[in-house]
Amino acid sequence: MEATTGKKIITVAHSPDSDDAFMFYGLATNKLETNGLKFEHTLKDIQTLNEDAKKGVFDVSAISFHAYAYVADKYALLPHGASIGDKYGPILVSKEPRKPEEISKMKIAVPGEMTSAFLALRIYNQDFEYTVVPFDKIIDEVKKGKVDAGLLIHEGQLFYKQVGLDKVMDLGEWWFDKTGLPLPMGGNVIKRELGADLMREVSKHLHRSIKYSLDHREDALAYAMQFARDMQPELADRFVAMWVNELTLDYGERGRRAVRLLLKEGFDKGIIPNQVEVDFVE
Repeated sequence: MEATTGKKIITVAHSPDSDDAFMFYGLATNKLETNGLKFEHTLKDIQTLNEDAKKGVFDVSAISFHAYAYVADKYALLPHGASIGDKYGPILVSKEPRKPEEISKMKIAVPGEMTSAFLALRIYNQDFEYTVVPFDKIIDEVKKGKVDAGLLIHEGQLFYKQVGLDKVMDLGEWWFDKTGLPLPMGGNVIKRELGADLMREVSKHLHRSIKYSLDHREDALAYAMQFARDMQPELADRFVAMWVNELTLDYGERGRRAVRLLLKEGFDKGIIPNQVEVDFVE
């Protein structure tokens, strides 16, 4: 679509989280020259983005790797922009101390059926009752005793102890022990119908945006703070450091292997209905 300026508009959707905001800082604040392309940003929660990707709503979108299994026909993965936890990941928490072996007896609040956190938990154990709860309400549900445990993504991973909850297991630690690989959570995808040249061009600008943020960390963090849901600056800094790092700039061989293995395990366990061709824009 042509903008009135004659620039081609690329629609970009990501979550209103401090880590995504940090990554897109360079583009969202027009710090970068984008040669005839205009990036229009839309903010939505990850569950909605996963659903939108199934319908092919945006040119570029952040999605859960679990959701990629259902949109790989429409989208390719960009080689950067991923949230990948190396030896850490979503955390299952409870009010009373519980062991991972007890999961089958639990009712667990999860942040969405399409999230990679839910996929990883089901690869570990499929035999539990669950209820879908918005990610930022999960801690409350656990504290009120409405569920036996909650699966935390985002900043809840950092402060669950301060609100008196107990760690049942860290799925990133478990995955690393099992595979020696980091646990991929979310990545950025781009519409195949844009064509190879435009996909590569857009990819280049998004990579520059992440690099710009890492190079101008303080400014990018100050910008991201407005999306940090009342987090203290030092907590937001820790959170961004967890999810925007060297693997975000480039998956590398390890990161790519991890994505392929996560989706293969999901298929082998019958959680994902089809084998997924994991395709990166080069």
